[in-house]
Amino acid sequence: MDWHLRVQTAPIGAAQVEAGEMLHEDVVARLRHMLLEGEIPPGARVPERELCLAFGISRTPLREALKVMGAEGLVVLLPNRGARAARLTSKDVQDLFEVCEGLEANAGELACGRITDDELRDIARLHHEMLDHYRERDQVQYYRCNRQIHEAIVRAAGNAVLSTLYESVTARIRRARFVAPMTPAHWELAVQEHEAILNALLRRDGAALSHVLRRHLRHKREAVERAGFAENVDEASGGQTEEIAPRRSRRSGPSDVKSRPSARISG
Repeated sequence: MDWHLRVQTAPIGAAQVEAGEMLHEDVVARLRHMLLEGEIPPGARVPERELCLAFGISRTPLREALKVMGAEGLVVLLPNRGARAARLTSKDVQDLFEVCEGLEANAGELACGRITDDELRDIARLHHEMLDHYRERDQVQYYRCNRQIHEAIVRAAGNAVLSTLYESVTARIRRARFVAPMTPAHWELAVQEHEAILNALLRRDGAALSHVLRRHLRHKREAVERAGFAENVDEASGGQTEEIAPRRSRRSGPSDVKSRPSARISG
């Protein structure tokens, strides 16, 4: 197993981090990104020393950021032994998808009564762009559009509490939800469901959109479980954790991913 550290900005000084809240939030955001994007793999130990060197900070601000990640369920804090990236159990997947299903269904119903013409045009544009990527079998770009559509529907609901809850839940299952590999038949089904999602939005039919979103999320949960993203409780809590020194590497472009047999597919 390998993972890559990408430092996008200049190193942050330890004194600067401790001097202001925004700099603390920057460390939190960068660490969260690494966990959500799989740069620190599930189950791997978080290498504090290497991250401090890469970020240009001391252990104190990094450990404060790790506490935030622990509260978000993205890392497991190990007493006197640092932290490791959290793994999802099968029960986690079931619980998270049940909540996400309800949130998206509620968001869809609200969005149909509140969505603006501009928001609707943006979602329709994303949908047709996603279809182009589907026909081209460009899975990475399909994944990008797919995620933006779901997030746009939640925003269109116009409910800040719902949006906050949704972001918290989807942050924990983002990797599994949007990159679980599917067979061509399941990918085709996902596209058909997205056609139904757009049609319900265009009709502003809240009940229909709520129904299709629930069905869509159930199918996605099944795909995640089939893909083996979830582990049983014993596997997730036991076994050896892996600590890997980070290294920088070139980010793969879309053309690289399109040629890989194990490329990402989103539903």
